[in-house]
Amino acid sequence: MISFVLSLVALVIGYFFYGRLVERVFGPDDRVTPAVAKADGLDYIVLPSWKIFMIQFLNIAGTGPIFGAIMGAKYGPVAYLWIVFGCIFAGATHDYLSGMLSMRHDGAGLPELIGQYLGKTTKNIMLVFTVLLLIIVGAVFVYSPAEILHSIGGDTLMWIIIIFSYYVIATMLPIDKIIGKIYPLFAFSLLFMAAALMVWLFLHWPTVPELWNSLYNMGAATEPDTWKDNIFPALFITIACGAISGFHATQSPLMARCVKSEKMGRPIFYGAMITEGIVALIWATVASWFFYGNPAPGYTLIEQATAGFHTSAPAVVNLVCNEWLGVVGAILAMLGVVAAPITSGDTAFRSARLIVAEWLKMNQRPIPKRLLICIPLFAISIAMLVWQIENPDGFNTIWQYFGWSNQALSVFTLWTITVYLVRNNKCFWLTLIPALFMTTVCSTYFFVSKQFLGLGNDGYPYGVVCLGVAIVWFVLWYRKNNNLKQ
Repeated sequence: MISFVLSLVALVIGYFFYGRLVERVFGPDDRVTPAVAKADGLDYIVLPSWKIFMIQFLNIAGTGPIFGAIMGAKYGPVAYLWIVFGCIFAGATHDYLSGMLSMRHDGAGLPELIGQYLGKTTKNIMLVFTVLLLIIVGAVFVYSPAEILHSIGGDTLMWIIIIFSYYVIATMLPIDKIIGKIYPLFAFSLLFMAAALMVWLFLHWPTVPELWNSLYNMGAATEPDTWKDNIFPALFITIACGAISGFHATQSPLMARCVKSEKMGRPIFYGAMITEGIVALIWATVASWFFYGNPAPGYTLIEQATAGFHTSAPAVVNLVCNEWLGVVGAILAMLGVVAAPITSGDTAFRSARLIVAEWLKMNQRPIPKRLLICIPLFAISIAMLVWQIENPDGFNTIWQYFGWSNQALSVFTLWTITVYLVRNNKCFWLTLIPALFMTTVCSTYFFVSKQFLGLGNDGYPYGVVCLGVAIVWFVLWYRKNNNLKQ
């Protein structure tokens, strides 16, 4: 638990000190924001800062800081290091700067920003990639909450239909009609769950593995016959939300269109990511006790309780909420766990609609034009859902591809921000180092993982080569950029 407390303190300190540094580098000012300059009553609407924070937090959270942290905890307390350092130096920086960059460009979506700084070809590739990722998010975040709700009552298919019907409505309506009204309540539920679990941890002070005596791959040590993943790069793909997530850069523009002043950016964008990191820390600690500190092995408990679950993470959530928090606490906690993915799913579809509309230059005020974009998006997502249901391992397969795609998107976002910082004579090291690191993570995973090329340990040199190529590209571009300035 000492490792948990130190990690928690580090995140808070990171917000106040490193977050302020990032803010100073960007330099928010008093210019008119898109929420005021382009107010349309649909997507560009001024909202209170506290409400924007709650919506942003809920949009980016999903099941990532819960499920990802639970699965990442199997690697041992090394997960703490990734959550803390990843969140402060990569994830929160990524979220803040992508949100502020969108604000500086009239609320532009991620593909538009990528196109402006990385070129038209990259923009077109990333437009398709981003929309596909958002559709996958929608499909994944229908199935996982439906599975949890099924454990309470009702058929999984029934819950899928209900959740998807909500997606259709929320994607079409103005942002202040549903998202602006009920999201703060759902965010409160998720924060209550995290706070309640934190109180439980401090009251009981469970024995969990600590950084100084368990800094190794505990999953491989515990399950030598079945565990195949190395800490690098698998841990950095498994824990995305809670450390760094490219999906967040698709959500930040939604809130960038609702912010009245640029100076509200740090508590909203950087603060929401730090909060998500705290949620991930809590669940990583809970799962660490569950897997490695519980007198009754967590794996055994999961096997006894997984009826209806296709992954271990929902089973851990179900057991913990019901056994630790009592009836009322469990209801609120489960509401938070269910609401988080649902609300990320609907804003994923909303982001996809706006990105496609930007690309087609289609006015989104008329409802028929909104439908024209939404129907194909929903059709593709339904096809993915059908495949998930019919394929026994469908959810796990899509989740794995989502994890890699999510981190790959963060790579392009970080490079986009780096180019912006260079062109504006600002400290580009803030994002260059995370960009190089995540480039190495994603390329190495592509070569070593069975999801892709499956080269195993033979794939690591290729990851190093990709890092070298990225460094050479940046140095050449940087020199060319400086020559053009002269």
